[in-house]
Amino acid sequence: MTHTPPALRDRPGPYNPARELAVRVLVRVLGGEAFAAPALDAALQQARLPGRDAGLATHIVYGTLRRIFSLQAALSPLLRGPTHPKTRALLLAGAFEKLYLGTPAHAVVSDYVNLARAARLAPPGLVNAVLRRVTLDGVPVGPQAEVPTWLAELYRRAYGEATERVLADLLEPQPLWLSLSDEGVRALETEGSVVEGGPQGVDRVSLERPLRQTAAYSRGQAQPINPASLACVDALGDMSGARVLDLAGGAGVKAAMLATRGAKVTSVDLVGAKHEAARANLRRLGLKADFLTHDLTQPLAVAPAPFVLLDAPCTGSGTLRSHPEIKLRLTPDAVEEMAHLQGQMLPNAAALVAPGGTLVYSVCSVTPQEGPEVVARFLEAQPAFAAESVPSLEVPHVPAGPGILTVPEGGIDGFFIARLRRQA
Repeated sequence: MTHTPPALRDRPGPYNPARELAVRVLVRVLGGEAFAAPALDAALQQARLPGRDAGLATHIVYGTLRRIFSLQAALSPLLRGPTHPKTRALLLAGAFEKLYLGTPAHAVVSDYVNLARAARLAPPGLVNAVLRRVTLDGVPVGPQAEVPTWLAELYRRAYGEATERVLADLLEPQPLWLSLSDEGVRALETEGSVVEGGPQGVDRVSLERPLRQTAAYSRGQAQPINPASLACVDALGDMSGARVLDLAGGAGVKAAMLATRGAKVTSVDLVGAKHEAARANLRRLGLKADFLTHDLTQPLAVAPAPFVLLDAPCTGSGTLRSHPEIKLRLTPDAVEEMAHLQGQMLPNAAALVAPGGTLVYSVCSVTPQEGPEVVARFLEAQPAFAAESVPSLEVPHVPAGPGILTVPEGGIDGFFIARLRRQA
């Protein structure tokens, strides 16, 4: 009989580094330190994992967040007392792989026990016991179980009979949407990526390699944007050669799309640091725009423009498929606070619209408080403006008071969009 020395007996076995990366990202996201997309992107850029492992890490992070309520319900009976955030994140990730991703149970237990021991993320014995026993027996599952009740009710008010279908879609992996030039399409297909046409001229792409490593991206032939987001830009109509104010422009994605359409763009945002990211992206695309730093709850002293786009800050409740962590942080009070902020910004945006000009108000939220109600109050107080039908809509949508709501299915985000005309 051979004797294994204790030092060798306690040495952790191998594990996939994608799982450690995913758990560490989840620790940050669940702790409220970061949003999933930038945290995961930064971690993947630093780790430079092979494509297959990067894909696994992405599936674990987003899948865990999308299914977190049923996962927590499954784990809760197996835990006693407070659970350390690192332990919680590791168990959630392991339970997601076992219960939803279809990874063989023995592989889940082995890899996560080794990870817990080697990276000191959790007690290995606890991980072994919990992941062996965790099941979905008796746990509420399905689309409505993964959304807070009050938020599910808002979706029901917005989409009626389509609600079940919409909520189910929020649990699916988010596709990659790219606005591509013809050269960009050819470059991606030459590399082996699959490009499928989508609404608003945005293509759905399955990449052969990470986006930043593609020729199309490095040459400025590709811009990530959701079709519903681009519908906000297209709602302005033909702005070629015209001056456009892009208010609350953030990192400048819509500014880039406006410039692509021939507009002379001035992008305004409260956070000046965002302008640097926008300028860098515009340089990559070979485009130009001007930038102003300003608090849009206060009047802005610039000449009125024929086209103004206010894509206002919002709760993001229409983007739960691509940003599932929002449902963990969002509260009814936060919705009301955001609606108040939007109500302050919209009149200041309207003051920048030239006579006869067009104002588009949009938010990536499905709550009535942030969309139809903000615009309805504005129109009551501003008789010089009237709502018009939103043109060039290729994304699925439903009426919503003075505007429309895009339907978040098939990877399309939920946006409220209203087009308003100022009297000449």
